[in-house]
Amino acid sequence: MSTAHPPFRAHQRTLRALVAAIASGEARDVTDILAAVTPGGGKSLLPVIAAAHLIPAGRIERVVWVVPRDSLRLQAEEAFADPVWRRALGHAASLRAADNEPDPARGLSGYVTTYQAVAAAPGLHLAEARRHRTLLVVDEVHHLPMPAARRGEEPDDDEAGAWSRAMRPLLAAAACRLLLSGTLERADGRRILGLPYHPASAGAPPMIDLDAPGLAVIGYSRAQALAERAVLPVNFGALDGEASWLEGGRAAGQSRVGPHRLSGGGVRATTRPALFTALRTGFASDLLSEAFHATRRLRARRRRERGLGAGEAAPGLGKLLVVAPDQASARRYLAALRAWMPAEQGERDVRLATSSAQDAAGALAAFRLRPEPAVLVTVAMAYEGLDAPEVAVVAALTHIRSRPWLEQMLARATRVDPHAGPYAGQQALVFHPDDPLFARFRAELEAEQGHAARPRPDRPPSALNPEREVWRDDDPGGITPLESNALGLRYALLRPRTPEPARGAGAAGIAPVLVEPPSLTERALRQRLSAQVAAQAVEDEANLRLPRGGSLVHRYNAVLKRVLGKGRATMTLPELEAALAWLERNRLGDHLHHLEADARYAWSERQRRGRWMPERVAGR
Repeated sequence: MSTAHPPFRAHQRTLRALVAAIASGEARDVTDILAAVTPGGGKSLLPVIAAAHLIPAGRIERVVWVVPRDSLRLQAEEAFADPVWRRALGHAASLRAADNEPDPARGLSGYVTTYQAVAAAPGLHLAEARRHRTLLVVDEVHHLPMPAARRGEEPDDDEAGAWSRAMRPLLAAAACRLLLSGTLERADGRRILGLPYHPASAGAPPMIDLDAPGLAVIGYSRAQALAERAVLPVNFGALDGEASWLEGGRAAGQSRVGPHRLSGGGVRATTRPALFTALRTGFASDLLSEAFHATRRLRARRRRERGLGAGEAAPGLGKLLVVAPDQASARRYLAALRAWMPAEQGERDVRLATSSAQDAAGALAAFRLRPEPAVLVTVAMAYEGLDAPEVAVVAALTHIRSRPWLEQMLARATRVDPHAGPYAGQQALVFHPDDPLFARFRAELEAEQGHAARPRPDRPPSALNPEREVWRDDDPGGITPLESNALGLRYALLRPRTPEPARGAGAAGIAPVLVEPPSLTERALRQRLSAQVAAQAVEDEANLRLPRGGSLVHRYNAVLKRVLGKGRATMTLPELEAALAWLERNRLGDHLHHLEADARYAWSERQRRGRWMPERVAGR
């Protein structure tokens, strides 16, 4: 008997039982829930599960979900709007993506915002949390370092410090807190805001107090996720190479260094500059080519299996994510990828999403939700939280080697794609430089899962070196990259020894239904209102119902605002729908009397006329 929804995973079942106990009063002392879920394990459903139980029970009135980047707000909305889980959980809650405007929830069950927005208007969000019993969801909580508290500590003057200072009173004001993260450590070793810790010990790293009063901890490891077939096994394609560069300053002259192997047998003084050089010279092009052609072969094979034509678009064919070391390199990678395709196809299929790229958010959304584009080039915008199950191949052209960062990047390709066929036929393919630091990261994953990677017999693997050394993620100074080239590619498949499917896992192939989140619905309704107001203005001018001159659209917008009592920008969804219904039954030209003796409209009209008068005079 098939179920109507995919089975709940272990951590989702645990949270469901916990919030049911909180709602019934059995666990009334629990106010903080820490969910440490492996990247790609499905933590975005946890706030929905919590809200579905705690709102009807009256434990909370509103959900405020804070995410680290604007691109994640839409995904949070979609989690609440997904009709499959609305039926499964029997909930009717909706969240909207909000900026720092008044009334961010607009009559819904809550809103989604960003750390940046909270830091820009902390008073607004704090007042909302104090006005309603709030479940505060802090997504990727490891982004928030504990603010400096003791005398003598350096103040936090970075962006993360500003986020923490703004979030701290919000955490205190919330009735309940749900803290989500794929990693419970920071690369800088600092404590994480909102988590309880044991007293500090000299020379020891911070230790979270998992038995702190009021705290419940839910864990979901990568080993558990693989056993439940919640994530895919990973096939690593490690590319070795050689690199040469110049060292020294202009005053002392520069000397050539190298060629040096990327693998090098262990972490050495040349490891970092060799990797830095490789990512910006010929080696990068070779690795990018391997990933590109692997993606082409995968898409061609899946097309043949489905009987699709060569240029026919369809979901589930597989996509390529390229993670670059910096924006300049990202643009070079973009140009190279497009050069390997016909011009029209390259413009359609390969997109760029960096902080300085135009329409980066649109590129991310299209990559997530449409069959095309099939390739996305980014630096850091998409490495964490991007929910794009069609990503099957990653080109890891990044110099960063901190474990949390690499785990997040890896997780972009380990999501199960419901459109790509059976689970057994899917796997993530990650191409990366064969440096000893990436090898160390992979060895740690293998050790934690209780198994080792199995290299392909036709390519002998180089020795993994788990040697530890302090590694800086920023660029090395004083070197000028010269050249690099690839030498050899080897594969190692990382999978559990006994991948037993979870009970009921056969329903995982149910395809998700695309839904429209509240913020997009609001935008569409506002656009329809604007179009109807403009249409009435054009019709009335053409029919000479009203004198020409000035801006009739501006006048009609003012009439609509006076009639309805508020502007479109602050309307809730029901109010926007009511405004459209009113416009369908009424003509704005019949309600111009609302502007008589209206000082606000008269002032704004004078401002508009004054702004445009010089152009009218100049045009004579």
